[in-house]
Amino acid sequence: MTRRVEVRIADAFFEQLDVQLGLERGPQGEPSVTDFLMIDLPAIVERFASGFDSLPVAIDDVSSVRMFIGTATLVPAFVVHGVEVDDGVVELVGVVLDLR
Repeated sequence: MTRRVEVRIADAFFEQLDVQLGLERGPQGEPSVTDFLMIDLPAIVERFASGFDSLPVAIDDVSSVRMFIGTATLVPAFVVHGVEVDDGVVELVGVVLDLR
């Protein structure tokens, strides 16, 4: 049976997202922060919630840090890092988007 974990989004995640996406859609149709949060992030959160233990380990020998590399509706490629904290909750702490 696969365990399900609670997922929280850390402030660092939002800070990194703000650097990569604007508040408004870009001139070439690049998504805004709000677009990403509303359209792509829910599926990413669900992947961490339902399959954290099956995601690749981001740091050798540190099983509490996992990463999800994928594609999304608005973003051609991304990597999101999640850390399982002491209370068993997974915090999404980092995001890198490839908008090419």
